[in-house]
Order: sequence, then C-alpha cells, then structure tokens
Amino acid sequence: MGEDPKTSVVMPVNNGERWLAEAIESVLAQTFTALELIIVDDGSTDASPDIIAAMSGRDSRIRAVRQPRRHGLVSALNRALALARAPLLARLDTDDIALPERLARQARSFNEQPTLVLLGTSAEKIDENGRHIGDVRRETQSERLTTLLRKSNPFVHSSVMMRTALVQKLGGYREAFLGAEDVDLWLRLSEHGTVANLPQPLVRYRIHGGNVTGRLGVRQCFSARLAGASALARRTSGVDPAERLSGPPDWWASQAAHEFYAEAAQLCRFLDLADRGKLAAHSTAEITLPSVQQMIDLSHAEKKLAGRSLVNLLMERRRRGALSARRLVLALATLLVGRTVYRSQASEP
Repeated sequence: MGEDPKTSVVMPVNNGERWLAEAIESVLAQTFTALELIIVDDGSTDASPDIIAAMSGRDSRIRAVRQPRRHGLVSALNRALALARAPLLARLDTDDIALPERLARQARSFNEQPTLVLLGTSAEKIDENGRHIGDVRRETQSERLTTLLRKSNPFVHSSVMMRTALVQKLGGYREAFLGAEDVDLWLRLSEHGTVANLPQPLVRYRIHGGNVTGRLGVRQCFSARLAGASALARRTSGVDPAERLSGPPDWWASQAAHEFYAEAAQLCRFLDLADRGKLAAHSTAEITLPSVQQMIDLSHAEKKLAGRSLVNLLMERRRRGALSARRLVLALATLLVGRTVYRSQASEP
C-alpha cells in the first residue's frame, strides 16, 4: 500500500456509471497525493462495478468494497468511514468533481488550525454535460456558520473535510436523519470545535434530476428540522433524544405528537400534501396550517412544497370543508407577498 495516507476520500456509489470515472479521476489527479480513495459500491446494477474494478487496477490508492445488496447511503458512508485509515476524511459524490488543489488547501488549513473539525468550500455549479451554470458561495466565518447550521445547511457535502477520529467517535452518520444525515453530523461536529468554509470554489457540483433534494422532498425537510430539534435538546438538556430513534421517523404516526420533533412532524404532514396521493389518504383533522412565523420562515424547498399543498387543498376544499377557501388563499398569498397577508387571517377559526 506504500506510505500511510494522510487523507481518506470516501465515495459511496449506487448506479453512478454516467459520471463515476470522472469523479474518481478527479481524486486521483489531486496535487495532494498521500490519499486513499474508499469506494463503497452499494448494490449497483449498472456498469459501476466494472468501472471501479478497472480503475482500481490502475491505482493502488483505490480501496473498493462491494455490497451486493443495496443498504442505502448512510450505511455505505459508515462502512467507508470504518475503513478510513487517515487522520483527515474527505467526501466526494459520484456525480461531482474535485478540482486539483482541493485536498491540498483543505489539509493545509487543518494543519494550521488545531481546533478545526469541519471544513467545506464554495463550489461551481455544472449541468449534466459539465457546463458551468453558476456558483455556490458559502459563508466562511466560523461563528456565523455555527448560527446558520441551526436553520440551514451552509456546507456543500461533496466539498467537506473532517477529522476522522472525531467523526468515528461521534458514531458517523445516523440513519434516523435520512436525507439530512449530513446536517445532523455537521451540528454534532460543531459542538466539538471550529467549522469553516474556504471561499474558493474547489469542487464542481453537478445539478441534475437525481440530486437528493429532488428525490427525497419532504423527507429531507423533515430530517433537517429533526436535526435542529436534536441539537437544541443537546444544548438545553445535555441529552440527545435522537439516540433512541432506530430509523427515520414517520411524521404521520400518532406517536409523533408526543416526541421532541412534534412541531416538525406537524409541519411535514402539511408539506406532504404536495403529493395528491397523500392528500387522498389522510383526513383534514390530521392537518394544521403552519403558524404565521412558520409560514414566513419556511426554506426555499419548503415553500415550493407548501405552495403545492395549498393548491391541492384548494382543489379539494369541497371535500375538506374544515379548512376554508379564504384561509387557504391567504396562506398561499403569504408565500408570494409575505407577512402582512397571512396575519390578516390570524383571528379566523
């Protein structure tokens, strides 16, 4: 194997044949050469295993593991984490590209800042064909990032580097936060040291129909809020209530009202109505419109879901008379023009 690696790059794969070779090549082409690339093939049924085998044969820094049956992203990430031998751990997705100086610049920052535990970068956005379509600029100031983490994800997952020993000590990624397992980990890391972003765009982040945000929808919104609720509980009580969760919670389950994530569950029951099939399957009694402040504070992704939910409820209002058409129209207007319109309905039943 040669010298011990100084950075372990982890790359989970599931049917990633289209861009996989380009992603792998971008790691092998780094100016920082003391690395290992740990690839966990999570049950791919396309040409991914053949691509991995061919490229592994050309470079001994690739350590490939195959899971014949798919176990999911969190499982694949944690298996790679368990295999990591280097003190620094970097992430890259199969559809993204690491620019040549990325690992060198990040490793230098970790060597210079002993308290640093998580470091991301800005990114270039590219389309399915690799054409530049914009930039992702991230906050770089550590204290500001810690505050932002409580309500959003200020890191590009494919750009991050972390301290391996700390990530392993914290238990890695957690299945209960499916869709926002990264946000949960960033929050826990931030409680043990400094987090930061380099201002330079050091990865090329590919936008396409298979991105997690597009696939997971409400689950991602719920898990991000679950991560925030879990972090708040740790700050206020010193106890993490999420430790008792064996898997991703169901926000429609009756016990959700009694858990620490009750508010998130209530909101996501409403957001789930963006799917008309969910609307048909549940009664109006299970649905509560967001409060004034909730409606105002929704993220961009949540607002898109909320808009579709309100339109669906308006279309079904004859069957769901408990929610008046006027209230639904006012709530929909709030998504477009803001606080004042929604406040006008506050006195209505």
